[in-house]
Amino acid sequence: MEHLDNVTILDHPLIQHKISMLRDKNTGTNEFRTLVSEIAMLEAYDALRDLPMEEKEVETPIEKTMAPFIAGKKMAIVPILRAGLGMVDGVLKLVPTAKVGHIGLFRDPETHEPQEYYCKLPKPIELRTILVVDPMLATGGSGSAALNFIKQHGGKKIKFMCIIAAPEGVRRIHEEHPDVQLYVGHVDRCLNEDAYICPGLGDAGDRIFGTK
Repeated sequence: MEHLDNVTILDHPLIQHKISMLRDKNTGTNEFRTLVSEIAMLEAYDALRDLPMEEKEVETPIEKTMAPFIAGKKMAIVPILRAGLGMVDGVLKLVPTAKVGHIGLFRDPETHEPQEYYCKLPKPIELRTILVVDPMLATGGSGSAALNFIKQHGGKKIKFMCIIAAPEGVRRIHEEHPDVQLYVGHVDRCLNEDAYICPGLGDAGDRIFGTK
């Protein structure tokens, strides 16, 4: 995959190892769910390195000092329903004070365009760093639509984090949302005729929630 300015490939060995475990069709629901959460936490560590900070006074056992803290009310996690829910807990382990919004999309059966059916975002959304999470970025249609809806609701500083992506989806987010930084665990080979990522890991939502 060529270098794109707003795309970061998170190639840490721990992330790659856990993604390989996700791919295994014999990985059961419980382990799959745990791995998704762990990968989200590892990815978020890198994706959130530019969170705004503020100095506050702390009294150590020795003396008072000014120390850096993450600035209050500055972080929102927004999973794309439903698979994105599997990544929320991993991020919250790093930033337990973050607020969580939700965005749900469905594909119009006639136009095949994504439509918003649910969107609830923490306020003031325009002041927050927004981390949109979804394990899979395939065609990029739903991801791009979710970013559009969040912008329409007032979101400004937005990051998108996924576990695996197809080159087609990465390019679409890059082209349609050059202002959004995209964090990807692994860029896979391609999409097949059914728009599944290859080699991929199957349907992330079904494997997280144990449904078929």
